[in-house]
Amino acid sequence: MTQAEHIQSIDEEHIEKVLNGIANAFKGQLRAPILRTPADVNLAFEDVTFPALDGVPLEAWFIPCEGSSKLIITNHPRGFNRYGQPAHLDPWKSMLAPAGNDIQVDFTLDYRILHDAGYNVLTYDLRHHGLSGSGNGIITSGRFEARDVVGAQRFVRSRQDLRNMTVGLFSRCLGCNSTMFALSFYPDEFTGIRCLVGAQPLSPQYYYEGQLALSGIPADRIKKLDELVKLATSFSFDQLSPREAARDVRLPTFIYQVREDLVSKPIDVQTIFDNIAAEQKDLFWIEGTTRRWDGYNYFSRDPAKMLAWFERYMS
Repeated sequence: MTQAEHIQSIDEEHIEKVLNGIANAFKGQLRAPILRTPADVNLAFEDVTFPALDGVPLEAWFIPCEGSSKLIITNHPRGFNRYGQPAHLDPWKSMLAPAGNDIQVDFTLDYRILHDAGYNVLTYDLRHHGLSGSGNGIITSGRFEARDVVGAQRFVRSRQDLRNMTVGLFSRCLGCNSTMFALSFYPDEFTGIRCLVGAQPLSPQYYYEGQLALSGIPADRIKKLDELVKLATSFSFDQLSPREAARDVRLPTFIYQVREDLVSKPIDVQTIFDNIAAEQKDLFWIEGTTRRWDGYNYFSRDPAKMLAWFERYMS
C-alpha cells in the first residue's frame, strides 16, 4: 500500500466512524444533567410526573402564577432538558465547539419571564432526555416524541386547577418538531389550544449536512448516513422531517430561527413555515450570528415578539 492509499484508508475509517457514531446516537442519546431549577430564579415550583400517550413516564415542573388563568406548556431541543443544556462544560463543550455552540442555554430564565408576564408554566423532559423514561429506545426527531406532547395535554386536562386554563404552546427544535407531528397525528387532543410559538424546527438531514461539513466529510456521504439512520431507527431523513406534518398545523404559529445557523439552512425552516396551514403565522429571522444556540437563548434576551404573540392569541 502506498502512502497515499494508506492516508485514504485512514480517512475512510474516520468517515465511517463518524457516520456510525451519528447513527448510533439515535439509539443512545447522551443525557444532559439538570443543573438548575426554577428556584434558582426565585420561582416556586412543583415536581410533577405524567405518562406520555404510550405510557412513557415524563418528568416535569409546574410553575404556578398566582391569580393567572393562562398556561404555557414548554419543551426543549434534542440533547437538552427542561433546564436547558450545559454546553459550556465537557463533553458538550468539546462536541459543540466547531459550530460555536459551546455556551450554556438556561431555560429557567425563560420561565421567569413567562411567569412575570402572567403565565403559569408546565415544562417537561421529552423521552430519552433529562429524567424522563426511554420509550422505544430511539430518537425519532418528533414522531414518537409527539406522544409526549399529547401526554402533557392530557395531564393539564386531568388536573382540576389547570383544565379550564387558556393554553399556549412554546416548543423548541425537537420539541417543535414533536408538536407539529402531534398536531398532525392527534389533532383531537388539541381542541381549544390557542397558539404555538416555535423555536428552530429542523429537518435532520440539514442538520447533519452541516455537521458533516464542519467535520470535513464530503457532502455526498449524507446518503450513506441516511441509510445508517434508517437501519438504526426504521425511518429515513425524509420521514423524520416535520415538513409534511406542518401542513396540519392550524394553530396561530410564530416561528423564529437563526438565519445563518451553521448547522441548518434557511430553506428548511422557510419550507416548514410555508407548509404551515394556519392563516395566522409569522416567521422571524435572528440576524448577526451563526450560532444556533443563540436562537435558544434569544427569548431570554429579547422576548417581546414572542410575548406579543401569546398576548394576542391568549387574551
